[in-house]
Amino acid sequence: MTVEPVAVPAALDLPGLDEAERTALEAAAFRRLVNHLRNRPDVQNIDLMNLGNFCRNCLSNWLKDAADAQGLALSKEDARTAVYGMPYEEWKAKHQTEATPEQQAAFAARRQR
Repeated sequence: MTVEPVAVPAALDLPGLDEAERTALEAAAFRRLVNHLRNRPDVQNIDLMNLGNFCRNCLSNWLKDAADAQGLALSKEDARTAVYGMPYEEWKAKHQTEATPEQQAAFAARRQR
């Protein structure tokens, strides 16, 4: 199986900062986003996907992609645990609700765009 390289997004344009400072700010913003999502388990992944076209799983996949690009060992499950703050299956059992017909319809419509 061939793994395609993941395109690394351009660095944020933060004038006056060196690379280390910029990277530190980007990392802090990522950690704050993850912490915010951990504190809002009532916000379902399907709602994030419907409104923002990303979810907690996307963040964990992006974290794994970044590790892979750096040649670092990080499993999919470890990346999910890092984002969810607990094993994924535990989070689902505690917090995930059944998607409503409206959520499912919005998700299907978004995928057709």
